[in-house]
Amino acid sequence: MMTVFFFARLWRRAEIITDVELIELRYAGKPAAFLRGFRALYFGVLMNCLIVGWVNLAMEKILGTALGVSRPQAIAIIFGIIALTSFYTFISGLWGVLWTDLIQFALKMTMVIVLAYYGVQAVGGMQALKARLALLDASRAAAQGGAGSILSFIPDLNSPWMPLATFCVYIGVNWWANWYPGAEPGGGGYVAQRIFCAKDEKNSLWATLWFNIAHYAVRPWPWILTALASVVLYPNLADPEVGYIKVWVDYLPGALRGLMLAAFAAAYMSTIATQLNWGSSYLVNDFYRRFLVRRAPERHYVMASKIATAFLAVLGAVVSLYMTSVAGAWNLLLGIGAGTGAVYLLRWYWWRINAWSEVSAMSAAALTTVVLRLGVRFTGSDGIVFAKSISLTVLVTSAVWLVVTFLTAPEPDSKLLEFYRRVRPAAAGWKHVAELAPEIVPTHDGWYNLIDWLLGCLMVYAALFGIGKLLLGSTGVGLVLLAVSAASGYAIYWDFSRRGWQTLSGRE
Repeated sequence: MMTVFFFARLWRRAEIITDVELIELRYAGKPAAFLRGFRALYFGVLMNCLIVGWVNLAMEKILGTALGVSRPQAIAIIFGIIALTSFYTFISGLWGVLWTDLIQFALKMTMVIVLAYYGVQAVGGMQALKARLALLDASRAAAQGGAGSILSFIPDLNSPWMPLATFCVYIGVNWWANWYPGAEPGGGGYVAQRIFCAKDEKNSLWATLWFNIAHYAVRPWPWILTALASVVLYPNLADPEVGYIKVWVDYLPGALRGLMLAAFAAAYMSTIATQLNWGSSYLVNDFYRRFLVRRAPERHYVMASKIATAFLAVLGAVVSLYMTSVAGAWNLLLGIGAGTGAVYLLRWYWWRINAWSEVSAMSAAALTTVVLRLGVRFTGSDGIVFAKSISLTVLVTSAVWLVVTFLTAPEPDSKLLEFYRRVRPAAAGWKHVAELAPEIVPTHDGWYNLIDWLLGCLMVYAALFGIGKLLLGSTGVGLVLLAVSAASGYAIYWDFSRRGWQTLSGRE
């Protein structure tokens, strides 16, 4: 949500192709060139292949559980789907990915809603689901200690479902400190890629706002309900990650199982297409074109992007062979990106951030994660170990990049001035640069953006919990929360209308 009000317009003003390209707009000289090439390979190959491998592993478990095929057979099917996805990705590019995303999203959401209905009915209805979850709460508390309900937003201090310390890391640290694909602090990755495609700043802001509403308020509940049903129906699964799939296999009518498989395939193909397009754009635009072949005709780079897409598809498939846990891969991604988020936020609003700030943050996060995984063993449950690991990584990474920032020289005024004139960030953190560009009208809308951001968070959370309350039978509370959400949305719209888009775009 912070991306909506503080960063979407800035990304659109930058007029770049990838978020990595921003580096040489914001920083100068050899450090900037090194960082751009490093990040192109770091995100385009390493992180991208980890994500593709993780998604492949999830699809492998889906196929194995739903169709009863062996792992080699599931991998062969996945390779075929990857080949098809790679084909339409490299012949259509981002435009094709966006249109197929829309169709695949509609199919996927329709079927997960259907599955949620049948999952709840398999338990005996919503009231039966709540009663059986309460029994599970009691039995798990008796076995592991602690208290609290699986349905509680704020868990008990020693909740057997999620310790309070883990909850605090998710709520208080992850959103600003951790890089994560699709939820990068300040935007980035394929979210930024879609912002660049918006017609203007107004559309970039509304599109990013809609993404947050759809992704965090509308989308979660069908998945949550089916997950809760799977906890009740399969309380002792050796691999809890397959519980969701078993609800589909065991309780969907036969006529709908094929559609459900198609919906999962659509979700998988949507993610793979996005990742391949994202990764190949880094490799071609920010590495190959920038450092290896600079002045070739456009058709040469189109062919290079097709080759890069195929390369990443194969490499991601190979990486998945060495993964065993979806949750483990997710934790690894969070660890590698822990502590880097503050740099990505501040580079827009504080002139003192330089290229070495980013290099040191990325290096410190990756190194700390490796050390914690190989050389340090925290005690406690999985949730507690996760909270300790992320907290320590964020502390170490933040300390490293702050020290490096003040020990290294700032970017030259000429580069800062170029960035300020094009992007027009808030003048508060760019005072001496703003004085060098008197023709740029300074923007001082930070407090209004802050209020809109808080209203946006209230809107999404109130909608999320309001929908949940309605589904779980608390109609009165649900309607009140939805009214709060609607009022928050109207307040945001009123503020935008009051300020006017000429002001919001930094032109007045």
